[in-house]
Amino acid sequence: MTLKERIARRHRTTGDLRLVLESDALNPIAHPAEPTGREAVIEQLLDWLAPVFDGHCPGDCYVWGPKGAGKSAVVRPLFEQLRRLLGRNETHIYTTTRTAPDPNVQFVYVDARRAQSAFALLHTVVDTVITESIPRQGVGSDVIIERFADHLAETNRQLVVAVDHVGEPETISAEAAFEQFDAFGDAVGCLAVGRTEPTDTVVSSRPDIETVHVDAYTQYSLADVLTSRVADGRLRTATTDEQLTALARWADGDAHDALAALFVATDRAAKRNGSTVTDDDIAHATATMPRPEVSLAQVLLLPPSRQQVLRALLDVPERDRSSVENTTAAIAADDTVDLSAGTLKRYLYELADDGIVERVRTDGSTSGRPPSRIEPRFPTRVFRRLYDREEPV
Repeated sequence: MTLKERIARRHRTTGDLRLVLESDALNPIAHPAEPTGREAVIEQLLDWLAPVFDGHCPGDCYVWGPKGAGKSAVVRPLFEQLRRLLGRNETHIYTTTRTAPDPNVQFVYVDARRAQSAFALLHTVVDTVITESIPRQGVGSDVIIERFADHLAETNRQLVVAVDHVGEPETISAEAAFEQFDAFGDAVGCLAVGRTEPTDTVVSSRPDIETVHVDAYTQYSLADVLTSRVADGRLRTATTDEQLTALARWADGDAHDALAALFVATDRAAKRNGSTVTDDDIAHATATMPRPEVSLAQVLLLPPSRQQVLRALLDVPERDRSSVENTTAAIAADDTVDLSAGTLKRYLYELADDGIVERVRTDGSTSGRPPSRIEPRFPTRVFRRLYDREEPV
């Protein structure tokens, strides 16, 4: 960060916490253009991408690490910058040792939570690269692969595709991501990003696939992430270094959880018309967070009808959530929900199977089919604010 940027951040400090919450500075699923605290990972990825600068497509790579470690926060902005600098071959970069122009390479980032099948992944990539519209129905994968291979050959174009969030309950596996691009040979390199260790994936049987491990944030590096977000949100005078350090310690290396808790603490302070976040706000936020916590991105990419059910669930008093049946009846009585009781009940069971909500028996266990209380496993206060702020995605 330059001195000018540091001064500008402090100059723009505001006492209105509501304006901060309307921005994406504290949004746990928003990624800034410049990642914080992941310089070593960026360099490893650039090492893997090195063949691109010599006119060759890199091989496949698998990036893995725990939730909230900053994998997406690195890969997404990195690919955006590569797309801008090299993607259309509009900018020529020369050095004292390399005088040839940049290769004809395009970079594509795909979120597997949106493209949940192998066909959807392929269609998304082709639709991004080729201006000609590709039908979603009536055209098989083989036809699209053949047409796309011809396009790459005719245009002498190479492609590097990042497929984020592979291996989750509703997304394709790392194996499926790599296999989808095997047909294009050296013209396409695939970067798959997931949480599963390579030994539990196809990567263990394919030594040609490079791996990059992203460790959980250290307490120090996570505090830096929070400090950067606070500065971006013009909150520098509203929080203290001690509060951010306490949040980093509590989150145990998970940036998503730390940012969600900071969002809740700031929202609580804003609700009482306060201009500063107190230690009590921090304590309240951490005490009310579910652990383990489901990523908000996973929740906000659910179909709109399921998001609607979750939003209605947040308005159901705890006494009416003593069983799936009672919860279903309470949501069905909500005028904003136009779904049958049978559909609502099925959704609740499916959301529990996916870990979005949890069925907790009154004796404290979480197994079996006896009457059980429905508990959200995501940061509800943040979801409520983001859902109410805009239409579900």
